Amino acid sequence: MTEITTAKRGQTLVIRFNRPEKMNALTRDMYAGLTTALNEAAGDFGVRSVVITSEGEHFTAGNDIKDFMSNPPTEESSDVARFLAALLEFPKPLIAAVKGNAVGVGTTMLLHCDIVVASPSANFSMPFTSLGLVPEAGSSKLFPELVGYQRAARIFMTGDSFDATEAKEMGLVESIAADAEGAALEIAEKIGNQPPQAIINTKALMKAGKHDAVAAVMKAEFQIFALALQSEEAAEAFMNFMSKRNK
Repeated sequence: MTEITTAKRGQTLVIRFNRPEKMNALTRDMYAGLTTALNEAAGDFGVRSVVITSEGEHFTAGNDIKDFMSNPPTEESSDVARFLAALLEFPKPLIAAVKGNAVGVGTTMLLHCDIVVASPSANFSMPFTSLGLVPEAGSSKLFPELVGYQRAARIFMTGDSFDATEAKEMGLVESIAADAEGAALEIAEKIGNQPPQAIINTKALMKAGKHDAVAAVMKAEFQIFALALQSEEAAEAFMNFMSKRNK
């Protein structure tokens, strides 16, 4: 598929959202493509690290609402659930280069990345409650632990967005660069020159203390998310969202 592209840059695999005309909104097929790319990279000794980035002016607008409503991910075998599992289990360094809007899963996936580089234009939001839903990707645990309960509560419960400077201050972003992708690739190259097993073991050790807890939270989130998707509250919220967008 062409809406998720992959390319090798030395020992780095670059995975790119390539649907700029739709602000890289993610469809079921795109989730499947992301999962395949991550799983293949995990088993490829020639890949030392992965950079996730995007074509166009934005990282991703989150889920494609039309595709999402016609193919709701209510089963743990869904492409969305498989992608989130691939993120959680990915054993190698995962680096993100973010520009423009990073909405919903576009922000929560960053909590699983080892390093995030943002451009000054980056803007982050997780408007789950605004759509009658709940946080996903383990973010209901990872985000409060990262930024503190009260700040996380404000962002989750209001749907407020935040910019690259605030994201760096709270620790979601490691650095800000005018050329975020170029900076991410430089970091990936430095990592690629390190002994690979030492890198994999270091990541495993750093993640070990919370891996099982995050997996359990992700499972609970998914179950509640699936129920919320089928609620009248969510149906009304999605209709309101679509009507506002079409005005």
